[in-house]
Amino acid sequence: MFDSPHSPISFEPLLDSDRAAAIIQVHPKTLQRYARNGIVHGVRVGKLWRFRASDLYRSGTRIEPLDDDDQAQ
Repeated sequence: MFDSPHSPISFEPLLDSDRAAAIIQVHPKTLQRYARNGIVHGVRVGKLWRFRASDLYRSGTRIEPLDDDDQAQ
């Protein structure tokens, strides 16, 4: 069923906050804040955040800093 050659399913590993933050060159806590605010797509697993590299690349490598009003949330 899962090993069928007719259904090529590839799974992308999830990155932790440290590795994902290195991709877009921000601090891990900043990346987590971006995920909470919907700026980047992330998945919350318990207390931990996980990210797909393809989502980070898709959102663009240059992410603008949040305004002070947005950071207070």
